[in-house]
Formats: sequence, C-alpha cells, structure tokens
Amino acid sequence: MFDRDTMTDDDWTNLLRDHPIFSLPKSFHDQSASSFNVLELSINTLQRFTELDPEDGLTPSGRRQTMVLKDSDVIVAAGKEIRMASFGDVKLSGSARKSYKILHTPSLQFEIHQVSLNPSGKLLAVAGAFQVAVLVLPRAGYSRLVPESIDCKSVQVGQFYHAAQNSAPIAKIDWHPWGEAGSTLLVMTADGRLREYDISVDTEEPQQVLTFVPEKKSKSFMAEDDSEREVASFSFGKGRADWGPLTIYAVMKSGDIYSMCPYLPQNASVPSSYIHSLECFISAKQEFLTCGASPSTSKNLSTVYDYQRKYVNALVKQLPPGTVFPAPSRPVAVHPPTTIKAPPLRQGPFLLQPSPRLLEGSEGGDATDLAYLAFGTDDEDSTDDVRDTEHLGIVVVSYQDGKIDLFLDVEKVEARWDIKQVSTYLTGGKATVPNIAKTSSRELPMLAVYESIDLGLISMLNEVTVDSKTKSVLDLLRANHPVFLVDPLHDDMIYVYHAFGVHALDISPVLQSLSAALKEGSEDASILEKSLGKSTTTNVRPLLNTFSVERGCSNTIVAVTVPNDVYLSYSIFILTSMMRMTSFPLNIRSDPVIERRNNVAGPTEPTPGVQSLWLTPVKGVPNYVSILASEPYTIPSILANSSGLPTNPTLSLPSQPSGSKEFILTPDTLRFIGKTVAHNSAQVQEIHIAYRAAATRLALQKQELSRLTQKCRDMEASVERLKGPTRQATDMRLTRVQEEQKVLLVRLDRLLQALMEKASPELSEHETKWFDELKRMKEDVLGRGRYDESSLLNRMRLLEKEYGRILPTLHTLSEKEKARKRLEESQSLGVSQASEYGERSNIDRTRIAGIEKQISRLAAHMDLPLCRPPSDS
Repeated sequence: MFDRDTMTDDDWTNLLRDHPIFSLPKSFHDQSASSFNVLELSINTLQRFTELDPEDGLTPSGRRQTMVLKDSDVIVAAGKEIRMASFGDVKLSGSARKSYKILHTPSLQFEIHQVSLNPSGKLLAVAGAFQVAVLVLPRAGYSRLVPESIDCKSVQVGQFYHAAQNSAPIAKIDWHPWGEAGSTLLVMTADGRLREYDISVDTEEPQQVLTFVPEKKSKSFMAEDDSEREVASFSFGKGRADWGPLTIYAVMKSGDIYSMCPYLPQNASVPSSYIHSLECFISAKQEFLTCGASPSTSKNLSTVYDYQRKYVNALVKQLPPGTVFPAPSRPVAVHPPTTIKAPPLRQGPFLLQPSPRLLEGSEGGDATDLAYLAFGTDDEDSTDDVRDTEHLGIVVVSYQDGKIDLFLDVEKVEARWDIKQVSTYLTGGKATVPNIAKTSSRELPMLAVYESIDLGLISMLNEVTVDSKTKSVLDLLRANHPVFLVDPLHDDMIYVYHAFGVHALDISPVLQSLSAALKEGSEDASILEKSLGKSTTTNVRPLLNTFSVERGCSNTIVAVTVPNDVYLSYSIFILTSMMRMTSFPLNIRSDPVIERRNNVAGPTEPTPGVQSLWLTPVKGVPNYVSILASEPYTIPSILANSSGLPTNPTLSLPSQPSGSKEFILTPDTLRFIGKTVAHNSAQVQEIHIAYRAAATRLALQKQELSRLTQKCRDMEASVERLKGPTRQATDMRLTRVQEEQKVLLVRLDRLLQALMEKASPELSEHETKWFDELKRMKEDVLGRGRYDESSLLNRMRLLEKEYGRILPTLHTLSEKEKARKRLEESQSLGVSQASEYGERSNIDRTRIAGIEKQISRLAAHMDLPLCRPPSDS
C-alpha cells in the first residue's frame, strides 16, 4: 500500500490536470467552431455516434481503449497520434517537468480506437474502426531525448482483410498470453472472423482463422436478426487442469454466447505443467467412462474422448526429452497438433438458466463486452478456501442499457471438433469427474445465471425532461458501449466504463458466499440449497459521472487503466473523450479470509473443545459473563471501504459552451440537486448512526476492559493466597495425610496376615506340592550343595571354560583352512590354461611316439635288443 502521507487523494489528479499529453488532437481544433461538440454524446450528436463511420472520424463510438500503461510509462492515442510520457518523472518532479514524446509512425493514417500492449511490453497494437497496425515501442530512456518526436517502426496488419473498401469493422484486438515471444495478435471483426497474426512471422496473412458466424445458406429462409450474426467481443478462457486456457468465448450483439475449443496459437509457449495436468484430466475421464458410465453415454462420449486423447498425446510428444511430472513448470514451445484435420466446433449458443431478467423501463440493448474471470488458478499455494471456487469460472456480459449479467460456468466447455462421424454434442465436463457422465450429449452448453446488475443508467436518464418534439433521452443508450477492465491485482474487482461514467463491481461477496455454500454442501445437498438461497450479491459502486443533467449530454469514457508497477501508486486512471484525466487512489487489500458459516441451516451444537483433566468447569451459571455480544462487532457498510474508492461518484461534466458562463437553474438541475442532497443527507444519517453504534461499542469495550482488569486482579489475589498461607496449610495437611497413610498400611498388613492365619492356618495340598516343585527346581539349578557338579549352574560354568580352552585352537584351524583354500585356488588351472596344456601335451606325445618308432626301426636294423618303451608301461 502506498503512503497516504506522501500521496493524497487528489495528487495524481492535480499533477495530470494540465499535462500536455492529455490535450485534444490538432484535428479537433479545426471543428471547434461547429454548433455542437462532436465529442459530447447528446441528442444532437447521437447520429454520429451510432452510424458506422468508414473514415474513422473523431466521434468516440463503439469500443474505446485509447490509453495503456507500460510499467511507469503512459501511452495515449489522440486521434491519429500516439503519445508517450513517464508517470514516474511526473511523480518525482511534480509540476516542474511535464512533457511527452510523439511516436512518429507514418504508416498510421487512421483514427485510433483501441490500443493493446503485448505481454513482453515491446509491441503495441493499435486499431481503428477498420484497420490494425503494430508498432515497436522505444527503449527505456526515451524521455531524455531532445526531439519531441521519436521514429518508431510500424507495420500494417492484414491489409487485405482490414484495409479494403468492404472490410468488416474491428470488434476487438488482444494479444494471446501464450503466444511465443508475445507476438500472437488476435483480431476479431464484427462478421465473426477471429484472425491470428504472428507478428514475427507474417503480418499480412493470418496463421489461423476461427469462424464464430457461419456463412448463410443461399436457400435458407430463417428468421434471423442481424444482431445474432454480429460479434461484439471475445475473451480467453481460464483454468489450470482443464480445457479452459484453450477455449475462446465470443458474444454476439444479441447476447448469444459461443465458444470454440481447442484453440492454440500456431507458435505457442505453453507451461509444461499444464500439458501434464491436461493429460491426467483426460485419463481420469476415460477411466471413469469405462467404470461407471451407462452404455449409451459411454458410446457417445468415447469417440470424443478418443479425439481429445489424440490431441493431448500430440502435445505431450512435443515436450523436450526428460520432462517429467511433477516437476517445476517451464514454458515449452509447441504447435497445434495436426493429427486431427477437422476444425474446432463452434459450441453454442449457451443456454442461460434461468433466463436473465430485463431492466425496468428497457426493452433490452445490444451486448457490448464479455469477460471471463477465474479465481485462484495462478496461485500454486492457494488456501483451501480459494480451492473451493477455483474450478468455478465467472462470465460477465455488459449491455447498452447498463445491465450486467453475471453467469457461473459450472459446466466448462471441452474440446470438440466438427467431425461428421461424431453426431453427439458434448457440452462440457463439470468440475468433478463423476458428473461427466450425467451430462446429456445432445444438450447445448449451459451457464448458470447468478444475478443481473443494474448500473442505474435508465433511472439517471429518466430524470431529464425534454420537449415532446425532440427524441427521448433514453435513445442515448444506443450509443452506449460498456467495456470491462479487470483489476490487475484483485481478480474479484471489475471496472465498467461507458458513455456516462465508470462503475466498480466487487465480486468478493459472491465468491465468499459460494465458497461457504460449497463447503457446507459437500456433506448435505439441502444445506447447499439453503446456502445458495441466502447468497449475497455483487457490490456496485459508481466512481465517475460524466452526464450533465443541465445540458443533457455526456463526455464518454475512452480509457480506464490501473497501474501494476511498484514505482506508481495503486490508483485508477480515467480518461474522457475531452481528454480530461481523473484519478482515484486504491487500497491494496490482503486476501480475504473466507469464514465458515456454521449456522446457515439453523443452530447447531458447538463442537466440544479439549477439556482439562484437572480443571473441570462447574455446571450451572458461569462465574463470569461478558457484557459484549457473542458475535464480533462488524463495521457498518457505510464505513467499510477496503478498496479506497469514493462513496459518491465524482462529477466530470462537459464544459459549458463557449461564451456561456452562467449556470441555468432548471427543474432537472433542481431535481438533481435535491436527489444529491437527499442522498448525502441519508449518508450523513447513516454515518451518524454508525458513529453512535461505534461509540456505544467503544463504551461497552471500555467497561468490559475494566471488568476484565478487576477480574484479573481478583485472580492474581487468589493465586497469591494459594501460594502463601493456603499452600503452607496444604503442605502440612499432606504431610499428616502421608504419615497417617503409613500407619494405616501397617495396620492393614497386620490385619490381612491375621485374617489369612485365621482362614487358613496350614498350607493346602496344592500349595505344598507347589512349594516342593519350587524347591526341586532350585536344587536342579543351584545344586544340593556348594560342590554339586550335576547342577545346571556348574555345568554351564564348565561348558564356558571348555569353550574358552578350545577357542584358540579353532581359530588356528580356521586360519590354516583358509590358507589351504587360497593355495589350492592359486595352484589350480583355469579352463583356458588346461586347454592349452592339453594341446601341448598331445603334440609332445605325437613327437615321442614318432621317436620311439624311429629307435625301434634302428635297433631292428642293428640287431640290438631294446627294453619296453615307457609309453607301453
């Protein structure tokens, strides 16, 4: 949390109020003499806001995000110009130095509606109504350069698709978080084409194209609204060990939600742990399908699971050798598997159960934005409370009339391909594997409707009275385009900015309620139903109001950003169409401790604690009763403001027309002032009541502290008495008791002996035999006399002596035997040696036999007698 002593609430607003980076573009000054302001939304300018402008005009219609933060640097798009400045320098130097640099990009010749910073912070994607471009941001230290303009490399993206005469409007651009080197840009056009561009490979042709709106058949005559075929926004799914990160959700202007899974960038960098977790997830589903699923369900799902197994196996094969699980996760470069040739199937439209309600006084408006939220999925050391809701995704959808629908993604989408052989329709597996088989294969995917939030735009516009000849002020909602921004530090905080201001949505009460319900419902389903029936709703807080009741016009919000940098204060920056900056400081809150609700289904008996074996409490009235309530003191909602956001919306109204400085008092302004005064008076009354309750609680706590202090003194006095005279008296009493106990034991021994002699003066026959047997055993062991050699004791001693005598001889024999064995082993021949000696012996024997024959022939020739040769002996 930043130091409020050094950064007050209005510091950023004062520092940035006259910063030149927030000045209107030069092209606007050429039109300032017109009869109305084109940047203000009013009945006069409504047509310019609602009509599609093929020339990318200044009117801030449609989705707008013209400001983004890169560390401590701010990037602002003003018309066709991109400006960049350092908030860190502004914070350090104050008002002494306020300047900015223009990023000179000659190829950008269109009005910029959206800017998006890639994950590495080096590339900036900009989009107009029809065109898209990417530029390389300057390196650190750009602010110290002398020129006011910095040349930056830029390139047009997909000019054939986004710069032609008949190009579809740009709905949204975003960078994929798993794109390799952060270079994967996704461009969604209103015709339902989601094109993937890899900036490091090819900026003209998309690597992949997903179609969320199929082509119309020429012979079909379906009654289909145009809003059902026009995409408003898209969002990435989230998850840890399921198909969530490989899912893309898209919302049509009609409110229909579609999804596609699996989708992976052509050049992706995926955590290795996710691939292993997904493999385990598929294995668990297939194992359950073979064990407990019905035959029909098993047949329908087995084919789909087989394709999923092929897809995951192809990802596993791309892992580097030696990658094992579990192991520290690391990014791995992978490509989409090509083993399955069929494209991903468009799943939807989602069934919304129950049907979302319409706002009072509204016929419903077009959907404008969609966001997918997940909680606890990125934290490996998340607590058990967070794990209860980490498998639950939340989908929020905004509409033009100020309605926000909050859905629970209880049945997550799974991978499916558009294969004709697979006729079943898989909607998605639940968070737990046993519920997979219960999902009908022919049902559409479903989202559970939790609540519909009203931002109060209709009631605000109804307060303005207009002439009957003019259009209704409610028509201004047709130019409204609410956009979501998720807080980078707290996933349960969402900011919604629109044409009339900014609202903050705090979803933490919903998460706490769902977590408590899941904990209690794990044992009993009825408790889960009761818990969900008592669930809380989202806290909605208006931050900024730009609608002027006096003039009936508004400055639309074109950008909202929250810094995620240690050098900047944790704040929210809001930019209007008139380039007026407003900032609010925020509080960095700790992770909420989700309390267990033990009394949802009714009062239950408390769990008995561990009782002491020596200090057992006396039943009945307790010795001390606290004057405080059993439940802890809760801070009133009017005083509980953990986020630091203002309780009342700040006004940032359009400026008065040139030459008019008078304030015109009208019934609308009187009504607005009266409502504001009544609201402030009610808040003052609530604060007064909360103050009185806090003062009463403080008085009770002081009184309780005095009572506890007095009780502590009494306990200390009792302890001193126990240590002093009471202890001495107790020690003396214990000594007397011990002496008396010894006397009693002696008397008891004498009494017992007397009773035994009286009851049995002589030994019985069995006792006599037992004692005789004991004597015999004693004689066998010890002997009848001192020199009895037949006793076991003497025989054992003799055995020990004999063993000691022959032990040295045994050692000597053992050593001789070992030496003899070593000698025999050294003298014996091996197999190879024996074979060689045998061959040599046969050769010598043949030679000797030949010599004997020669000698015999010589002796016979000389008539000499010979003795018997040695070989014949």
